[in-house]
Formats: sequence, C-alpha cells, structure tokens
Amino acid sequence: MDVKEAIMRRRSVRKYTPRAVSKETIRELVEAARLAPSACNAQPSMFKIVKNSKTKAELKNNKIFKQDFVCNAPVIIVCCANPDVYPKSKLESGFDDPYEHRALKDVSIASQNLILRATELGLGTCYIGWMNKNKIKTVLGIPQSYVVPFAITVGYPAEKPKQTQRKKLEKIIIK
Repeated sequence: MDVKEAIMRRRSVRKYTPRAVSKETIRELVEAARLAPSACNAQPSMFKIVKNSKTKAELKNNKIFKQDFVCNAPVIIVCCANPDVYPKSKLESGFDDPYEHRALKDVSIASQNLILRATELGLGTCYIGWMNKNKIKTVLGIPQSYVVPFAITVGYPAEKPKQTQRKKLEKIIIK
C-alpha cells in the first residue's frame, strides 16, 4: 500500500475486534510518528499508550472521554507535546506562534503519520478530541506543562465505515 492508498482507505473506526495489538505494532506506529517533521526539529511529541483494562476503567470512571467506545478500544494513544523544548532564541515577535501552538501543530503532524501507518498495517483508528484534557493529565501522570489535544483509538476493525462526503477540491482552494 502506498501513501495515497492509505489516505484513501483511512476511516474513523469506532468498533474493534477483541484481538490485541502487539507491542511491536504499537512501536511501529510510534516510530512513524517519531519520524515526522517538527518546528526547529524540537520533536515535542510524546505518546502515552493505554492498553490495560485497569487504566481504561480509571479513565471511564473519571469521565475523561465523552464517547463510551473509547475505553473499549484495544489501545488508546494519548497524544501529547512538550512546548518547553523549542529554542527560546528562535521566537520573533510578529513572525511566530507561541510554543503551545507550535506543539499542537507538531503533534498533529506526527499523529497523522501514526494514523496512516496504522491504516497500512490493517488497523483502524479514530481521532478523539472530546475529552477532559486537564483531568487526563492527572489520571495518567502526564506533566501539567504538556499540551494534550487529542487521543487516538487503535485496534483491528469490527466494522467497515463508509467513506464520508468530502468537499470538492475547488471549494477548498482559496483564489
């Protein structure tokens, strides 16, 4: 499968089989994320892997996620970024974003690599933005200074979602 095919095949999967995702496969996904570009090559992206049922139950009991299916996924990857890793001397007034914005962009790029690699390996994923972003840091022991914009569920699909409607190319190009 090439990148174009992975882009075309990717779907948001919300139902997974009970089949476990191996440690090696998870490492491959994080490796794909690790290779993504980042501003100033700061590499702020960090990933908390949640696989065990005890931790998932704790997330559920603390009402971290709005959607119930999240804690039923074989793997939840909590995507984080450390905004403190950017070189302070590079920030120029009027030409740059605050470090938190850079961190959000960089972890998003890295996460897309992860999702496309998962698709290539026959896994389903779903981007999860509805969550209590402050409480999840406490529950999972993520440093408070990190940004935690979203999580990604991962597993072997138990459904085959249809392709969703997309805007025509002419509608997204600004003239």
